[in-house]
Amino acid sequence: MLPLIRSMSSHPLSRRGFLSVGALSGLGLGLADFLAIRESAAAENLYETPPQVAKSVIHIFLPGGLSAQESFDPKPYAPIEYRGELRAIPTKITGESFSELLPKTAQLADKLTVVRSLTHGEAAHERGQHNMMTYYRPSPALQFPSMGSVVSHEQGPRNNLPGYICVPNAPNPYASSGYLSSAYAPFALGDAPERAGFKVRDLNHPGGIDHSRAMRRRQALEIVNRQFTSQTTSDDVHAMSSFYERAFDLIDSPAAREAFNLEAEEGKVRDRYGRNQAGQRMLMARRLVEAGARFVTLSYGGWDHHQQVTTNMRRNMPAFDQGYAALIADLEERGLLGETLVLVSSEFGRTPKINADGGRDHWSKVFSVVLAGGGTKRGAVVGSSGPTASDPEETPISPEDLATTIYHQLGIPANKELMSPGGRPVEIVNGGKIRPELLG
Repeated sequence: MLPLIRSMSSHPLSRRGFLSVGALSGLGLGLADFLAIRESAAAENLYETPPQVAKSVIHIFLPGGLSAQESFDPKPYAPIEYRGELRAIPTKITGESFSELLPKTAQLADKLTVVRSLTHGEAAHERGQHNMMTYYRPSPALQFPSMGSVVSHEQGPRNNLPGYICVPNAPNPYASSGYLSSAYAPFALGDAPERAGFKVRDLNHPGGIDHSRAMRRRQALEIVNRQFTSQTTSDDVHAMSSFYERAFDLIDSPAAREAFNLEAEEGKVRDRYGRNQAGQRMLMARRLVEAGARFVTLSYGGWDHHQQVTTNMRRNMPAFDQGYAALIADLEERGLLGETLVLVSSEFGRTPKINADGGRDHWSKVFSVVLAGGGTKRGAVVGSSGPTASDPEETPISPEDLATTIYHQLGIPANKELMSPGGRPVEIVNGGKIRPELLG
């Protein structure tokens, strides 16, 4: 009996699934119980760990609420008050178009999966950001971890790089570790890669790091003191100081430090991405995943265009188009796209109709996200937002579905239960489904 019990203890069965078949009894675990658990778990896909296809994720987060109509889901046949002023242009996906502001991206659309039917119904910035970073609705009882923190928790650091890195900083409060230990919070660069003289904060990059433990502790405390307020507890300070000390330890190797060294890139490569906020942040993300980082989140721009959406999109989108197209092409040329999943998302979309100020307001009923690499389908448009981008007319996909599918590609079962404070088991994702429409 003992070997059987030991083998079951290492199985990633959920606690609920284990108890549901009455496996715990005064008589112990019998063979019949074991077989019943196996059958129940197989039926609910509770214990299967999927094979890992994607080794890294680059999450490009566009804060504020990207307008799909002016980017990945134009409505060329709708009335002008719905379609807006921008033209639609053809892409490498037959019969599908993007905004005229995405000409470079349109030419590699055959490498992308464009989801035009994401929906969650939370039209406030904070709630939408929470949904799209943690894939949970906000709760007053529990702070949920971001996907980057979950990946760091499940798979740990690699090649002396932190498991989860934010470029340049966490884009919002929900991009952190939630109920998980602060050891799984993102390591933030603290400086913008597009800035002349860019240097990773507190690491004296690329050389001259003080290797003494006392100095590491002092540097860590200085970072913590800059981040926290008078409400911070001593436990918070200790936890975050320990996290930064461990981060310093991780990147205390020449190869890891070199990953942050943008100056090592040839000038023509930096020019290809664009010497601007979007391009240099995406180039940094490529360097980090190439060096071994598991999860990199970068943010670019501000997309909350309640006024003059056309003017604002003309200002922000060309740099994104150049940098994103360069990133996808560069990953492909380096043989990295197949193992690197690139996600472009925002907290929600914009209203179907242009408002009186020439802008679009918040709209969470339907919006677009874009996937590339990591085993996702190439050259696909999934779902529809209807003729005016009002509702998911076809193949609605929830944030939970999106997250479950990404975790699946990473080899992480999304229904695995993590332990929150107080010993409460919480599933990584609650109720999502793997969407085969997104996978190659």
